[in-house]
This record gives sequence, structure tokens and C-alpha cells, in this order.
Amino acid sequence: MEQRKLGNQGLSVGAIGLGCMGMSHAYGNPQDRSEAESIATIHRALDLGVTLLDTAEVYGPYTNEELVGKAIRGRREKVVIATKFGLVGGSDGSPAKAKQVAEESLKRLGVDTLDLYYLHRKDPKVPIEETVGAMKELVEAGKVRFLGLSEVGPETLRRAHKIHPISALQSEYSLWERGVEPEILPTLRELGIGFVPFSPLGRGYLTGAFKDLSTFPEDDFRRNLPRFNDENTARNLKLLEVLKGVAARHRATPAQIALAWVLAQGDDLVPIPGTKRRTYLEENLNAADLKLTHADMAELNALAARVSGERYPPSMMQSIER
Repeated sequence: MEQRKLGNQGLSVGAIGLGCMGMSHAYGNPQDRSEAESIATIHRALDLGVTLLDTAEVYGPYTNEELVGKAIRGRREKVVIATKFGLVGGSDGSPAKAKQVAEESLKRLGVDTLDLYYLHRKDPKVPIEETVGAMKELVEAGKVRFLGLSEVGPETLRRAHKIHPISALQSEYSLWERGVEPEILPTLRELGIGFVPFSPLGRGYLTGAFKDLSTFPEDDFRRNLPRFNDENTARNLKLLEVLKGVAARHRATPAQIALAWVLAQGDDLVPIPGTKRRTYLEENLNAADLKLTHADMAELNALAARVSGERYPPSMMQSIER
């Protein structure tokens, strides 16, 4: 797999990573989750050249890090582990929390060093300089290699980067969520910070498998998102028709086209599509071989203006900087 750099501090990973959240948290029916299949999916990902595995303290909470830890035993040298802190029970970016969770994550993952350690959400009560200052101390102590932030804006990025180089920003980015483009992406490129788009398949919507809310079990996180309500779903189905048309021309799936579009936005970004099954993993990774034409890109770029519905409800929108 093609290797891509995240930041200027020496972090290099495969062009497509693996988001592990859904193996333990938020999506689907818990009864449908299989630890054995999830571990097999992680193993297959590593065999196919994926190196970046993305997890977090809050996924589960705690159980996803434990799952990833089991999966990488004996394979540590192939893996770049990214995890996050500061969202269990609400935003907490205090220096004490940064250090406490790092120690706990190391134990749950069964490793000596966290490769990429993110602040999951900015804590409005704590200056970013204090949070990143504590994260910097973890780097100096050899417990963390590289630092990241999630869902923050240009001002926070600049302030944080002055305290210690930030290697990666994680934020939602896809054909139907392009809010980072006006200000955040240019700031990342100015500062030399890599970008890790999460939900590059629109939380599953861009695969074409979603029909309506009855698709999801009662506790599925997506039931709370305005973009997935029945009214907006009906409107957004028109986007899928365009996506399916491009996919048909390439004899590909809508998911592969959506991922190929993200990959084409620059060699400084590494999407982390999530799956808990080997079948979908291999489908996603084959997107790296797709080459979209200028006509394809123009058709796909026009979709963003037609998206109906906010990505989060108002209370959650307050926790991100856009």
C-alpha cells in the first residue's frame, strides 16, 4: 500500500487506515458484533498493508482499546496505534486527565508507547496550551510518539502547534461533509499537519446500504443525527443516484468511489473507514486503486451543495470548531 506522511515529525502510515470504533461502540446491534471477526478483520488489514489503527478511550468505553490490544499481540511492529482521551463523561482536557488516560490506554492496549495520541474534543474550560503542554510531557517521557487533535479549528491548531508540533488533525470529511475545506484544510497545509478524515463513507450512508431509520437498531448512534432522519434521508437519496452512476462507470461500489474521492484530495490525508467485517475491509482497500477522471470529480464535487440536514444535533455541534 502507498505510504503517506502525517505531519513533518516522521509519522508515516498506509494510505488507508482502519477505524475500529464500530467493533465495540455506537453503530449496529451489539449482538451482531463478533470479537473473533473483528480481530480477524484487524489481522487481514495488517496483512494487506494497513498500518494505522484508530481507537479511543470512549469507544465502549474502554473495551475497544482492549480489543485492539488483543488483535495486535505479536504484530506490534506493523502497527501505528492512534487513540484519544478526554471524552468519557464529557470533555476533559486537563493535564491530569491527559496523563491518566495515557497510562490507562497503554495498559489496555498492552503496549509501551502510544504512536499517536489525540485530544478527542477541546475542553472549553482548559486552555489548549495547558492540555498540549501535558501531552508534550508524555512525548518527552517516551510514552507517546506523536500528538494529534480532533475537531478543532484554525486558532486552536495554531496555539497548540506552538507548544508542540501537532502531527495530525482528525475530523469528519467526506463527499457529504466538507466543512473543513474553507479554513481548516488550508491551515493544516500551512502548518504541515496531516489530516485523518473519519466517517469518509458518511457513517455508512455513502455505501448505498441505508434505506431509512428502521435499518438501525434502537440504540444506534445515527438515530440521533439530523442528516439521517426520514425527511433528510428522502432528499439525500438523490446524492446516492449520482454516486451509483459514477460507480457503475468504474465497475466499482459507491463506497469505493466515495473513498477514492477522499484519497484524491491530497497525499497529506489518510481516511479511516470503519468496518468490523473482512468483506467490507477488502472492498474499502480496493478503492486505493481507483483513478477518478476530471469529469467524475466535477460530478462528485457538486454533491456537497445538495446535502440535506446537519451532521450533528445542536448540542453536539457546540463541541466542535468549524
